[in-house]
Amino acid sequence: MRRPVFMWTIVAALGLSLAGLLSLSGGVAAPSLSMARRLADLSPNAMPVDVELVLAVDISYSMDFDELALQREGYQLALTSPQFMRALREGINGKIAVTYFEWAGNFDRRIIVPWRLIDGPESADAVAAEIGRTAVRRASRTSISGAMEFARPMFDNSGYRGIRRVIDISGDGVNNQGTLVTEARDRVVAAGITINGLPIMLKRSRWTTMDIDQLDLYYEDCVIGGPGAFVVPVREREKFKEAIRTKLLLEIAGLTRRPKVIPASADRPRISCTIGERLWQERWGN
Repeated sequence: MRRPVFMWTIVAALGLSLAGLLSLSGGVAAPSLSMARRLADLSPNAMPVDVELVLAVDISYSMDFDELALQREGYQLALTSPQFMRALREGINGKIAVTYFEWAGNFDRRIIVPWRLIDGPESADAVAAEIGRTAVRRASRTSISGAMEFARPMFDNSGYRGIRRVIDISGDGVNNQGTLVTEARDRVVAAGITINGLPIMLKRSRWTTMDIDQLDLYYEDCVIGGPGAFVVPVREREKFKEAIRTKLLLEIAGLTRRPKVIPASADRPRISCTIGERLWQERWGN
């Protein structure tokens, strides 16, 4: 029996204003002092921020170039949106730290934007521009667990002391390489880090690409974890950018109380957490 982890799927309409998100959530739940201390980077020069946010972005071959471009543009637009700025100002410190890296297989991770401070429109514009400067690329295999294990130590000596620490994973497939995804998830959660997910479900599932129909359930039961963890599925191409904005707003605002939620099973996943490894073995025999 796996350790219970509270998980939710956002069912609110995408593209809500911050006020709408707050009304759905019933307000922002303030972090406890003990939680803040447990998550704090205690180095003397660490800067206090509301969130230390790692954006981990899938660039595996199952993502086409149009999706990769939409994904990049979605993060750029979200970080510079008026709604994001409003959420930023309403934080305790009024600033966040963010880093952005791309991942595919177990040994393919590339930091596109190292840790950066966002404390207003100018710094947000600078981070958005930095995201867009690197050429779009794709790579083989899908290792969500590898992305988690790469992200976990990024918080050590980041230079920031976040009230919350969050890894934000977006992707369109299941883990098929590296450590079991549940083992990596549990190590991240044990370190006091929350994992949120953006499962991209724009294509019909095909055995040739090892896609699955229930990627949102896979993310809910096998990928996300930690206090207030949630999933925002993307099922329509025209709502891709809105979904990214909604997810970032929830992460920055720190909303953890939601009346409209679907709780995931705590004891048994609704979909096998090793389905990706099994599909790879059936197709390639290794």
